[in-house]
Amino acid sequence: MQIRIPQERVDQLRLLALRIAKEPFSKRSWAELAFFILSSALASVAVFVLLAVGLAGVMLTAVLVGIVVLAGGLRLARGYGRWERELARQLLGEELLEPEPFHPRSGWAGWLRAALGDRAAWRAAAYFGARVPLTLFGVWFALSVWIEALFNLASPLTGASGGTRFGPFGRLFSPSPVGGPTGLVTHVGLFVTGLVLLLLAPWMMRLVVFIDKRLMHILLGPDAASSRVRSLEESRSKTISAATETLRRIERNLHDGTQAQLVALAMRLGQAKEKLDDLPADQQSPELEAIHRLVADAHRGAKEAITDLRDLARGIHPPALDTGLENALATLAARSPVPTEVRVSVLSRPGTTVEAISYFCAAELLANVAQHAQASRASLTCAQHGPWLRIVVRDNGRGGAAINRIGSSSSGLAGLADRVGAIDGQLSIASPPGGPSVVTVDLPLRS
Repeated sequence: MQIRIPQERVDQLRLLALRIAKEPFSKRSWAELAFFILSSALASVAVFVLLAVGLAGVMLTAVLVGIVVLAGGLRLARGYGRWERELARQLLGEELLEPEPFHPRSGWAGWLRAALGDRAAWRAAAYFGARVPLTLFGVWFALSVWIEALFNLASPLTGASGGTRFGPFGRLFSPSPVGGPTGLVTHVGLFVTGLVLLLLAPWMMRLVVFIDKRLMHILLGPDAASSRVRSLEESRSKTISAATETLRRIERNLHDGTQAQLVALAMRLGQAKEKLDDLPADQQSPELEAIHRLVADAHRGAKEAITDLRDLARGIHPPALDTGLENALATLAARSPVPTEVRVSVLSRPGTTVEAISYFCAAELLANVAQHAQASRASLTCAQHGPWLRIVVRDNGRGGAAINRIGSSSSGLAGLADRVGAIDGQLSIASPPGGPSVVTVDLPLRS
């Protein structure tokens, strides 16, 4: 009975054998070997340092210095995690998403709380803890195969009688030395064994590196909740940016199209009104007087429409923002009926949406000061604090400002709070009866 193997299967087996033969000499195999060795060294240093810092922190907790030491250790863990991701990116081409950034709060105590509550740092520390058994397993299961293969392949040249005899194949494939005339047979056997182990070594190392990559994705990247939040934030940012751009386009169309047409119409009506005014008295008649009144009313209505349209366009995008937030806030303060001192310290220009919200918040708050506070002076401060923009409006008025969501008597603070909250900002009010009032708006620089 003759067994026939399809030619397609023969080609597949030939390609498989060729790949197995080439794999020990491929760039990927040596990159994975280098990654395992370097990352194991990095993990060893990280574990030693984090353990030392952790023990010191625990022992010094009684004098409160230990808390600072523990916080510093967590910052180190995040740094070691960054190096590990960069190593995987350079050697393996593995693109690992960055975890959520560290957001320090204001003040020393705020930084300490943020550092101790940094989930990404705790997960990085957990990764290096998990790397300890994985490194031991990788050395025994995969690195030992590479070492055995190289020792056995070099045995005919070095005269060594066997490999290192550790790992899963150390004792299995390392024959006992045989003297006399059979020594050549021993070395040939070791060389052949080395070839077999060389073909196996890349695949065993690949398994260990695969487990390590899964660990990195789980512990060194963003967690599921953070990834979801980041995805929603990016989606919201794109939606807000698209809405802002749409409003800007509407504003340009109103300014360049509709407003220009209304201005032209008002000019024609004005010319018609002047011609009717210039008619001699003998040509006047009740019908002409009626037409004159209609033209005058239409001319007045056109000018009012132009004013309303201009106010509407400014509400969509104030022209003052074209030259930057600092000039826009200075313009607001100059127009305020209450003398207002302005201080602006912004290192980088905020995003378009944040800039517009900042302007509208300042405009509404200064309008509230003029209408409700009965103040004689006010101040407007806009300063950048890391990734946040803080706007503070103070006045020496009567106080009592509060968010009112009942009926239509709201002072506008409820609308500001909703607008600020839409981009993860916060509005806080300190306005005791009798004053003074301080309203603080915190906005992210990038929505």
